[in-house]
Amino acid sequence: MRLHGGLNFHKAFKGKKIPILTLDERWYELFPQHEKPNHIKEIECQLNDLLKRQGKLVNDMKDLKNLKSQLMKEIIENMEVSEDSSNSYKILEKNPKYIKEISEKMADMDEELANLPYRIKETNEKLIVESAKIWYQVLEENNQEIGDISQWIDKTRNELKEKLLQKQDMEIKNSQIYTYMHDLLGPDLVQVLDDSFKPDNK
Repeated sequence: MRLHGGLNFHKAFKGKKIPILTLDERWYELFPQHEKPNHIKEIECQLNDLLKRQGKLVNDMKDLKNLKSQLMKEIIENMEVSEDSSNSYKILEKNPKYIKEISEKMADMDEELANLPYRIKETNEKLIVESAKIWYQVLEENNQEIGDISQWIDKTRNELKEKLLQKQDMEIKNSQIYTYMHDLLGPDLVQVLDDSFKPDNK
């Protein structure tokens, strides 16, 4: 599906600043869970997984930084301790290894964290494109239905006007008949005739 003027959905949204849809309540209002197509649910899940991964990495990085600082602090504290201390020796021997492992892990996490915003943006753009396709389809269907309903209203309005005029003409004719009959026959005879022509007397 294309936007008006032949503009492609992908081209329309490419590079634009779009709020994260799964963090926007308005998006959920337009896509209630029971009306959400499966392919939209799939992209939504991918986006939420990326956001969760980003949050986890940020927290893990914070924990690793604290741990690294603690290990370095222990090294500094134990450098001044006598060499015959076995505990100090173990710390001085093992902590650098731990620090190296932590640094390598943090480097990998840094690389993943650097790439995640692009993946989140890409997935979010995919979600807005697919959402917009559905929205425009609904708009098109609703506009068609609105047009049909408007035609029905106009037709019904005209028919109602005709019926009202017809009813008015018939009421005027009835009034004229009764007036003439009253003048010609008198009210008493008209009453007798009225009673004779009542549905119960037929």
